[in-house]
Amino acid sequence: MKKIKFILSFVLALLISTSAFAIEITGAGASFPAPIYTKWAEEYKKISGDSLNYASIGSGGGVKQIKEKTVDFGATDNPLKGEDLEKDGMVQFPAIIGGVVVIFNLDGFKPGELKIDGDTTAKIFAGEIEKWNDKQIAALNPGKKLPDQAITVVTRSDSSGTTAIYTDYLSSVSASWKEKIGKGGTVNWTAKSNVGGKGNEGVAANVTRIKGAIGYVEYAYAKLNKIPYLSMKNHDGKFVQPDLTSFGAAAANANWAGTPGMGISLVNQKGEKSWPITGASFVLMYKDSANKEKSNAALKFFEWSFKNGSKSAAELDYVALPANVTDYISKNVWSQIKK
Repeated sequence: MKKIKFILSFVLALLISTSAFAIEITGAGASFPAPIYTKWAEEYKKISGDSLNYASIGSGGGVKQIKEKTVDFGATDNPLKGEDLEKDGMVQFPAIIGGVVVIFNLDGFKPGELKIDGDTTAKIFAGEIEKWNDKQIAALNPGKKLPDQAITVVTRSDSSGTTAIYTDYLSSVSASWKEKIGKGGTVNWTAKSNVGGKGNEGVAANVTRIKGAIGYVEYAYAKLNKIPYLSMKNHDGKFVQPDLTSFGAAAANANWAGTPGMGISLVNQKGEKSWPITGASFVLMYKDSANKEKSNAALKFFEWSFKNGSKSAAELDYVALPANVTDYISKNVWSQIKK
């Protein structure tokens, strides 16, 4: 009996000791990577005891929070320029690759069944195409019975990296969009029917709620909520579906090292299999953090995730960074952060 009590006391003491040394890492920003950060955090806590409190508040919010030094890392899908990073004393590195998809709410169509190209997509979101049976959409979908249904455009109401990726794509495929609306975390949406939603979650919810709606979200949100998405025509003129293969094909030839802050655009990449609206989500950290213990803990979290998180990433339809990229980050980016 004494032996059992001793063992129980030892285990209790060990648990108390372990919890006392556990660190809570704080991060905030893009909703694009939120599902995989949540999954990685669950797995990492089991082996380290450290936890991650990540607030999915949009890329603009993530940049704001890290600049105000209220979090250990910020997350953005709209990477900062090299000169801005240098000015603020920060480093930036990609953490995960994924795809943005165009989702819609029409009865009778399966995911990927309807086709669309860049010019048509731009005209819909600019408000120039207002009905689902418009001749330009019909021409891309011969034999499909498209309804005489008004299109409601659903966009992000917050400053968003997903919006930055999406409008970067639209700017690359439509000269009119580039000139009149442009790209960025926030833009002046011109469609009269526009409805805003906060986060990928808000856009997904609104598209699900509104008949005839069309919107854009990170692929994991479309899959999780079982929302149909459009098949898209890529740079090489092929209609492709969003999946790990098409996201990976778009990222295959990215020149990370040759871009300041590694802030490369992956939209409209060449290749027959490339998904045209592919993007990376980035992490922002200070080179000389005021709380080096938590800064180091954040680095250890990402180091573990890069080495052990590929399977979880694939399960959630993200593409993990290849080994040569994570090796470059470790040697050339993390080395700038004071321990």
